[in-house]
Amino acid sequence: MIPPLLYDNLVRPFLFQFDPETIHHVAMRALRVLASVPCRPAHDPKLARTVFGLQFPNPIGLAAGFDKEAEALAAWQTLGFGFVEAGTITALAQPGNPRPRIFRLPDLGGVINRMGFNNSGADAVALRLEALKASGRWPTIPIGLNLGKSKVTPLEEATADYLRSFDRLFALGDYFVLNVSSPNTPGLRTLQGKAELDELLGAVMAANRSKPAPKPLLLKIAPDLEWAQIDEILQLVTDHGLSGLIATNTTLDHSCVPEGRDQTGGLSGKPLRARSTEIVRYVCKRLDLPVIAVGGIFDAEGALEKLDAGAALVQLYTGFIYRGPALVGEICEALKRR
Repeated sequence: MIPPLLYDNLVRPFLFQFDPETIHHVAMRALRVLASVPCRPAHDPKLARTVFGLQFPNPIGLAAGFDKEAEALAAWQTLGFGFVEAGTITALAQPGNPRPRIFRLPDLGGVINRMGFNNSGADAVALRLEALKASGRWPTIPIGLNLGKSKVTPLEEATADYLRSFDRLFALGDYFVLNVSSPNTPGLRTLQGKAELDELLGAVMAANRSKPAPKPLLLKIAPDLEWAQIDEILQLVTDHGLSGLIATNTTLDHSCVPEGRDQTGGLSGKPLRARSTEIVRYVCKRLDLPVIAVGGIFDAEGALEKLDAGAALVQLYTGFIYRGPALVGEICEALKRR
């Protein structure tokens, strides 16, 4: 593990000299190597918790968007994460939006991305995961699979698109997330509308219940929703019997970004922290289901803030980029002290 001071003062400044997506690919290559080394770190039993029927060795997870192709699942366990959410995975392979499509904002502790669900598609990811299971190197931590709509699929065919991914990957995920809140696929957020979401949740939950052993199904929402929209979503989540909610995705509110440095895409990191926590607190007071909180967690204080707001689990993404692997241990130590 890289010591925090070394990462902050040497590793991160060096990495941030290069294109963000290039560094991401380099990091993923290193993580694939790490994933091939058998290592199952011990977790303090005090941190374990059961959420929507799954056993989590600790409540710190990796958010979707980092390991898009589920290429390095075992590495995240080695780094101390209590669970990992791979994806976003679409039914069809797609290259995503043109590069450059990731932009750092170091002075704000933020990142803007407009990746556009670049991935090799549900069939290719399924084959990779099936091979991992056959190898005997499958992680012992819960694995979530985050599903999105293929860009070329018309919105009126979105439900069938999600169902194709869900059916193909069903045997390979411990829980599933329907991502209808990314700002980087045209029209996707319209699926958060009452009628559209009612259709989608009804169809996927029907497919889920038809299985011999249904899996936990969650919904990931945007931070830019009005309270009335969130209320409608919470009612649908309850009516259709989902297992929980993830709050939140990236934001389209770029008001903190200085003029001349803004980019099209979703903003994540520290600028999202307060709004994400506000939504987590609102949802947890009204929904009798587990909530996974994500958005602006850069330190133990940020993680505890989300848990105190009512979250059952938390996820890291931009904070992991800025703080490095030691952030997981820092949060776990704070939880043990508490």
